[in-house]
Amino acid sequence: MLNTLRKTIVTNTSPLIAIVAATGDLTLLKNLQLQTIVPCEVAQEIRCGGGDRLGTQAFNQATWLEIQSEPINIAPYLLNTLDRGEASVIQTALNRQIETVCIDEKVGRRVARLSQLQLTGSIGLLLKAKENGQLDSIANAIQRMQQSGIRLSERVIHFAMVRSGEMQQ
Repeated sequence: MLNTLRKTIVTNTSPLIAIVAATGDLTLLKNLQLQTIVPCEVAQEIRCGGGDRLGTQAFNQATWLEIQSEPINIAPYLLNTLDRGEASVIQTALNRQIETVCIDEKVGRRVARLSQLQLTGSIGLLLKAKENGQLDSIANAIQRMQQSGIRLSERVIHFAMVRSGEMQQ
């Protein structure tokens, strides 16, 4: 989870879509004062389904996101292990010496840890938003995510509910 404000993160597709599902847009990232870098490969993934796909319209409206215009050269070990979006997130962070990546998928998180990167994900960002008074309810955000088809493990839901103070351990 993020501990400081005005931090730079490189984000993958899934957290962006999950945040849109939870909150309706991506202003949460701006309100958290995050400089959010989106690799070209991630932008292509979000836009590939057209304007009707969940998250596409909100992504296109978030003009403050730093969207890279060109694909980057990705190390073969990343491409052999991860999808192109996750690999580009990790490679971008390594190239630009950015400490934190925003990835939700288990394998991507594991490879990011092995690459000595710090992690956050959609739940971490939502928890930070709640902590800062920018989100009323983690339970409601999770419910909206699930209604939009975002899958979360019971372990992640339990963690989020306990961490937010909305459920006793």
